[in-house]
Amino acid sequence: MTTRWSVVLAAGRTSQPAAREAMATLCGLYWQPLYAFIRRRGASKEEAEDMVQAFLAHVIEKESLRHADPGKGKFRSFLLTSLKNFLSDQRSKETALKRGGGVAPVSLDAEEAEGRYRLEPADDATPERIFERQWAMTVIERAMTRLRERYARSGKEEHFEEMKIFLSGEKRPVPYAEVAKRLGVTELAVKVAVHRLRKRFRDALREEIAQTVAKTEQIDAELQALYAALEG
Repeated sequence: MTTRWSVVLAAGRTSQPAAREAMATLCGLYWQPLYAFIRRRGASKEEAEDMVQAFLAHVIEKESLRHADPGKGKFRSFLLTSLKNFLSDQRSKETALKRGGGVAPVSLDAEEAEGRYRLEPADDATPERIFERQWAMTVIERAMTRLRERYARSGKEEHFEEMKIFLSGEKRPVPYAEVAKRLGVTELAVKVAVHRLRKRFRDALREEIAQTVAKTEQIDAELQALYAALEG
């Protein structure tokens, strides 16, 4: 299976533009955990935004792609290790802090990222733990987006919006009868639809994770890591 991350890992054997495009897409989807990591290390909102942009510009460059190790396999691991190395370089820090320098490689919604970061509990969680939790949240959000788009294409976005609450993990967040009344269907129809929704969500989650690992055999391990990050 060819995924965005497998294209990046094959950079030495495929067209470089394709690998850079795949890397840019992945970075565009998964930059928020990087922002949260930098903020937890003590950077201000503005500094974190600048550092993320500088790092993304660095990692998307052709030379940086060659450092992606197929043996490690996971985009998550590669990104965090690369960021740590980047931040340990004082010259990189100084470059990151130069406001307005260069062309931003990825469009960032810093206000959204800051809002999400502020929802993190004020505990002693390390930057690494924050990164893992934010990563898990991003994967889930991406899977939800995939699912919403599929329901919308079949003309059932309203059904998705009404039933997505059943993906929260709670045993029964609202009565089936209440949702059935709003949708104008039977309670049995809602039960069946929720069962399908949960299966489709699991599939969408696995599809999203697949884009960030080198081999399909790594999906289950990443899924376990995702749930562990949310529970920790």
